[in-house]
Amino acid sequence: MDVQGCLDSVSQYSSPKYVRIQSPVCGCVQIVFYATLALSICCIVFIHRLYQETDEINSSVRTSVKGVAYTNNRIWDTAEYAIPVQGVNSFFVMTNIITTENQIEHTCPEYPFVKAICSSDKSCEKGSVDIHSHGIKTGRCVNYNATTKTCEVRAWCPVESMESPPKPAVLRSSEDFTVLIKNNIHFPKFDYSTLNFPPNVNTSCTYNKITSPFCPVFRLGDILQEAKENFSEVAVKGGIIAIEINWDCNLDRWFYNCRPKYGFYRLDDRKTTPGLHFRYARYYKLPDGREQRTLFKVYGIRFDVLVFGTGRKFNAIELIKNLGSMISYIGLVAWAIEFVLWVGSYSHFGKSSFYKIFNRKKFETMLDPRQVLYVSYIDEPHVTLIKMPLKTSLQHAEGSIVESHPVKFCDAGSWRTSESNENHDNEESELGQPLRQRVSSPDGQKWCCCGKCRPTPMYHEQLCCRRKKGQCITTSYGFQQLVLSRDTLKKALLYKDPFMDLMDDDINNKLRHLAYKQYIHWHFSCFDLEDRAVIPNCCRWKIRDTYPKAVHNYTGFNME
Repeated sequence: MDVQGCLDSVSQYSSPKYVRIQSPVCGCVQIVFYATLALSICCIVFIHRLYQETDEINSSVRTSVKGVAYTNNRIWDTAEYAIPVQGVNSFFVMTNIITTENQIEHTCPEYPFVKAICSSDKSCEKGSVDIHSHGIKTGRCVNYNATTKTCEVRAWCPVESMESPPKPAVLRSSEDFTVLIKNNIHFPKFDYSTLNFPPNVNTSCTYNKITSPFCPVFRLGDILQEAKENFSEVAVKGGIIAIEINWDCNLDRWFYNCRPKYGFYRLDDRKTTPGLHFRYARYYKLPDGREQRTLFKVYGIRFDVLVFGTGRKFNAIELIKNLGSMISYIGLVAWAIEFVLWVGSYSHFGKSSFYKIFNRKKFETMLDPRQVLYVSYIDEPHVTLIKMPLKTSLQHAEGSIVESHPVKFCDAGSWRTSESNENHDNEESELGQPLRQRVSSPDGQKWCCCGKCRPTPMYHEQLCCRRKKGQCITTSYGFQQLVLSRDTLKKALLYKDPFMDLMDDDINNKLRHLAYKQYIHWHFSCFDLEDRAVIPNCCRWKIRDTYPKAVHNYTGFNME
């Protein structure tokens, strides 16, 4: 793109224009698009329930674990394996254990981990504590067994072994234990409460995703299975399992539905740091008054009950609000049709007569009124637009054809009204310098085709009523009656101002200006071209001769 093209693009502005296309195809396409959009909006409203008001859930959870196991010559009941709650809406079930019995606070060898192994007392700094140590170093290096020496510590002795948890898990049979989950929920906005434990529930049931999806009693092994985990493997080191209760409640009477849906998944990372364990101790008093304890390192599964939910109820305001926001998508239909037409205009269909007419109707160019002129010839059926400045006579200047609905331009504030000044008789000062170009050649009368034009040195005044040789329009009966007839012009003046004085000294000027208008409205067939329509030289001088000025100082050429 050259510099001129860039400047043209910067100085242009496009504004929308609506064109009504009388086409059954386009009409059917529009109906299909609107019907599709309306159906889509209805589906979205009903599927996503946008006609309902929503409220967030408030809930509380209570759990009760049941089951008995016999292992290692010992009975394990709820008091043994159901450790008190460690968090909100959680419960813990022990599955594996390492026991260190008969611990007394004394001095003894440290368990042989890397930093505890020593060769002499110098390796054991008195009073120091390592992060993995079980006590405080005494400064002595003693025998742990026949082959290994470790630093002596003051701790609960004997110290806990750092061995791995037993495999299989001690309480691997706990997968048959059951848990009863009671979940109460409340929606404060709707003042509605319910729970997952209906009054007529059979407490002997066990949850099954297919046969008993609403039973609140869960077998621990089934929970792990639903979470796609193997209970025996998880039981060795423990883990964290989520029990998700999702309430999606429709509280409308005609579509009431408020039942929980359960989901299960594992929360701890099984690859990097799997498992869950902690320690606790049981203390005893010896006959001599010393304190003794049994240390338990417990592995188990913590179940976190997570409750989510939304309550919904019909609300007319919500429906109107959501429909109002979706109606804005109706504009997509017009955009889609415009896109189809645009694609068609660049395809092989773009050369059809339909697209040629459509493009002429659809797009108009707004030009600066001070940079264009309109001319009309009696031997041509159209109006011609000519851009300024002129480089030759107006008669020979190249222009573009204006259709039946010609280019319109905005009202320029500097333009005069036809009655406020002399229009045709004093136009030079309004049009600017480009119109004052003169013909340098003495053979300037070649532009006249009717033989009635008068010589003029100005390019913008060199315009004949005809494009080709022939009779001048000023000799026609129509020109005499429509433009020059004094009786017709006076009646037109009285139509506008019934009290006008037709004997006024300035009556000739008014009749002359009106004759200019009559010619333009007659021959250009459009009031919008009045500002820049150029009256041919022969017609202009005929009007001036018929209604002359007192002083013959004519300088203008067109009609405001």
